[in-house]
Amino acid sequence: MFQTMQAAYSEAAERNKWPILEKLHTLLASSKSVLEIGSGTGQHAVYFASALSHLVWQPSELPDKLPMLLSHCLHRPSENLARPIALDIDNDQNWIAIQADTVFTANTLHIIHWPQVCKLFIRVGSLLPANGLFCTYGPFNTDGRYTSESNAQFDSWLKNRDFNSGIRDIRDLQYSAEQNGLRLQENFEMPANNRLLAWRKLASESVKAAL
Repeated sequence: MFQTMQAAYSEAAERNKWPILEKLHTLLASSKSVLEIGSGTGQHAVYFASALSHLVWQPSELPDKLPMLLSHCLHRPSENLARPIALDIDNDQNWIAIQADTVFTANTLHIIHWPQVCKLFIRVGSLLPANGLFCTYGPFNTDGRYTSESNAQFDSWLKNRDFNSGIRDIRDLQYSAEQNGLRLQENFEMPANNRLLAWRKLASESVKAAL
């Protein structure tokens, strides 16, 4: 069983890991612990943990996908790579026990349904301490428009597969984020028409002022 799961591989994760790491080196310079949501094959977790030795990287996945992630991480261990945990946006279990000053997720917001996107911002807003960081990587629309023809085609493919999925607009994400004390701090253009958005958790006084 482990041999089959070891073979799981994401070409996209392999291509984008270096451009993402280039930004994370600066963004996460003062971070101590990172929760990764939707770690998939674990390629990002293994690579980022190895390169960012000053922090603890906590991978997570849905319960039914955890064995594949666990296998990949156990075969490529590092001292600061925590044992993967099961985590479900729709389930309170495990969320209460998590402690992290940074949350990272890649290529998830266009897969999960919009109510889950909103719930994710609620989860992250509750989890992060003041000044904590939420980094989201993937394709995003700007002001209701696609940023490329390839993204428009990808969005059509997503909706044909699952009508409730699709590329999210940064404006909509900002609204959900601000309702949960998170403010967009960085918006990096990335290769292949993707972006890395970094949301900063405001202090409680700043949240009241923003609302």
